[in-house]
Amino acid sequence: MGSAETASGRRQNRWMQLVIGIVCMGLVANFQYAWTLFVMPMDAKHHWGQAAIQTAFTIFIVTETWLVPVEGWLVDKFGPRPVVMGGAIFAGLGWVIDAHATSLTHLYIAAVVAGIGAGCVYGTCVGTALKWFPDKRGLAAGLTAAGFGAGAAVTVIPISNMIQSSGYEHAFMFFGILQGVVIFLLALLLVRPKPPANIVPAKRVVATKIDYTTAQMVRAPIFWVLYAMFVCVAAGGVIATAQVGPIAKEYGFASMPVSLFGATLPLLAMTLSIDNLCNGFTRPLCGFISDKIGRENTMFIIFLGEGVALLGLMQFGQNPYMFMVFAALTFLCWGEIFSIFPATCADTFGSKYAAANAGTLYTAKGTASMLVPIASVLATFASWNSVFIVTAITSIAAGVCAKFVLAPMRRKWIDNTIAETSTTASYGMSFPAEWTEAPSKSSTR
Repeated sequence: MGSAETASGRRQNRWMQLVIGIVCMGLVANFQYAWTLFVMPMDAKHHWGQAAIQTAFTIFIVTETWLVPVEGWLVDKFGPRPVVMGGAIFAGLGWVIDAHATSLTHLYIAAVVAGIGAGCVYGTCVGTALKWFPDKRGLAAGLTAAGFGAGAAVTVIPISNMIQSSGYEHAFMFFGILQGVVIFLLALLLVRPKPPANIVPAKRVVATKIDYTTAQMVRAPIFWVLYAMFVCVAAGGVIATAQVGPIAKEYGFASMPVSLFGATLPLLAMTLSIDNLCNGFTRPLCGFISDKIGRENTMFIIFLGEGVALLGLMQFGQNPYMFMVFAALTFLCWGEIFSIFPATCADTFGSKYAAANAGTLYTAKGTASMLVPIASVLATFASWNSVFIVTAITSIAAGVCAKFVLAPMRRKWIDNTIAETSTTASYGMSFPAEWTEAPSKSSTR
């Protein structure tokens, strides 16, 4: 009876921990997804130029992503609470600095500070979700990442209204402090992951029984295949996130009133709200689907969908309503990478070091963000059509790679780990140094 009650308590506890992580992610989402609202007002006041202002966005993404492996290591070592508390302080401080920025240097410093904070929260919440739910990794990572995708949808309209009524500086200050304080308080409730015993991954999910360190993981060719795919798919969504505002301005309908479900808003604000909802909704949905039909099958379907959505945005995007539709479809087919890639990473390299390992893979988002200024330059000297074509092609290529390259590689990798686990159990041998080599026929039979 006592052990059953303990197991039940832990199950309830892991769902509570998941909810806390989702809320924290929603609160930190604006540091990325509401950025586009500030670009034009800052440029109007300081005349720094959109490309220079968007460089701050790139710095934020790079800092947010490329430091996550370090932050993940801290989570694996010290637990989630202190890392998220520190992240709350840095995230709030970043927007406070933005509010008082009088030069691009100040803006770039704020981007680094906010990036550190957002990375601490993001990496911790995703990494701990993977540990709490080895049986539902796709769903858990998807629900957690959904907070980051959909969280901004709740506040993007209030932020937009505050920018219009009180200025962008006041919006930076108010929401920066508010979000930082609430995340800090929620962090006090976080505990180390203690998943229930005797739980296994879903039937259609291919998963390892060996826990690989980050150093081991980055020596494996399969990791770099995952990384390249992540970059290819993330590029389209990151560019859309940063540029949807300027694109709507260039097409001349950013301020056009649009009515939907009884609400009338400027087209840009309505588009961003819908996009963020789609971005959040797709993460648990596709994570759940990937638990049922397999990671690579889900990737193949969704990545091709993103490519089609980007081509649709190119072909029909100058119509304001088609712009809204295809922008939403782009986010619907893009947001799932933040659930399916962490889940695939944990399936492939184990749970013990999941925070650091998933964080290392997450740096691919930072690599993709470096294409944002290039997209602005390409659009200036060519057209947005060129940007859409390139990003669509890379997304479609990633979908094909998932089905015909990643799937056989991962199955071969898992077969090797099963053979090595069996050898260790039978003979008491330690895992061999040649673990990155492809398994021989004799070792898998």
